[in-house]
Amino acid sequence: MPYAKQLLTAIQFGFALLGLSAMAVTPTLASESSTTAPLSAKVLVYIHPQEYTSQIRLLHYYRDYWYAQGPLVEAESKAVLAKTLGDVGMCDNNQRTANLLLWLQPRMFYNSQMQTFYGTIKAVAYTASGKPIANYVGEASKVGFLEVQTVQQLKQVYDSALQALAAKMQADSNLQSVLNNTPSEADAGTPCGLVTLLPAPKIQFMSF
Repeated sequence: MPYAKQLLTAIQFGFALLGLSAMAVTPTLASESSTTAPLSAKVLVYIHPQEYTSQIRLLHYYRDYWYAQGPLVEAESKAVLAKTLGDVGMCDNNQRTANLLLWLQPRMFYNSQMQTFYGTIKAVAYTASGKPIANYVGEASKVGFLEVQTVQQLKQVYDSALQALAAKMQADSNLQSVLNNTPSEADAGTPCGLVTLLPAPKIQFMSF
């Protein structure tokens, strides 16, 4: 009889441990399932990988300046576009839903005679299902020496070009309709999955 009681107590203790284990595991599973769900944003920005791996050259009398446009444009686009277009994300490994896909194509030129930076950013807008909406171009210039605080000056030019770009998109009623309305089932999706269908830009070594 004492043995039977000991066995029963052991079984009850075992079930109690299983219950505690289930309680500990359940939140983890819930957390994992939530992380696998697609994230959402109003706008997703795509910059071609070539803009990160290929450098362009700004010409100067005494020394040239080489750099990749991708990192600078990405940093500035997040800050500038969010002010006028709302929640902005980048196309990365995370699958995200969005109303709008923006393909940004930057260009930069330095005129050493005029000591002036000239920047252009073209944006091609698509719906989440890949339907083209329109093209927009933002331009900016800045007088400055190439060898003095070069990165900061480049950021300022890209920032101004993006502001000009955002103003044009904000004035486009068709784009604003896509941006502010809930996408239909046909237009819903994760637009960053479509970027592999976009053509690769021409390799640019010389500025413009």
